[in-house]
Amino acid sequence: MASQATLHPPVQVHLICGGKYHDFDYARLQLLTHLGMHEEARVTVSGDYRDADSGLLDGVEFLITYTCDVRPRLAEQEALRDWVKGGGRWLALHGTNAALDLTPDGVVSPRVIPVLAETLGSQFIAHPPIGPYRVEVTEPDHPLVAGITPFDTSDELYLSEYHGELEVLLHTRFAGDARGFAESSWPEGQHPVLYLRYLGDGTVLYLTLGHCRGHYDMRPAVDWWPAVDRGSWDLREFRLLLGRAVGWGLGKE
Repeated sequence: MASQATLHPPVQVHLICGGKYHDFDYARLQLLTHLGMHEEARVTVSGDYRDADSGLLDGVEFLITYTCDVRPRLAEQEALRDWVKGGGRWLALHGTNAALDLTPDGVVSPRVIPVLAETLGSQFIAHPPIGPYRVEVTEPDHPLVAGITPFDTSDELYLSEYHGELEVLLHTRFAGDARGFAESSWPEGQHPVLYLRYLGDGTVLYLTLGHCRGHYDMRPAVDWWPAVDRGSWDLREFRLLLGRAVGWGLGKE
């Protein structure tokens, strides 16, 4: 048992996990399991940003989000921005920066979360069909990625619109067609996979990896999805990154 002298002070954590087209039950369980490895993490959970502007973030020091097409109201977006600027640490995963409309012309990514996108540093626009790609290390000396070598994953490769200055730690490259999305044609370019966004006294850490989907998660668009997708969740590198990100959020650099 740890002595009182070695115990970390409690850290109030809030996890937001919910939305569309992903296995949020799986993601929630995995994230809570990682948080459960730290006794000082005192965790509350919700499925959206409701009341972010009126009490949800009171006392919260570390925010984790795994969402897709969850669109906070403007006042909630502004409250999230102000919370980060005031010193909050936000670990944003995978589809947190996504707003999606299904149309006859493909999936449209409407620019309806401007303050959220500016706070996060990005807004999702499209991804090519899920398949293997290489993740490269941009800043090998940074503690969050130290010792990690380039690795291959099979996940959604995020093609996004970026806002503000980003410190990119991991990246990938892509050129080609994001079939099924309205903005489908992408020239050769580098795309962040893990980055830091500094805002006021706080920081956003964004990791685009982590797609997961079960048989029932595409409803109502598709009644039964034939495969269970776990994306990067089974990769040693992803689990290492996630563990370090949680430690970062709890102030354990």
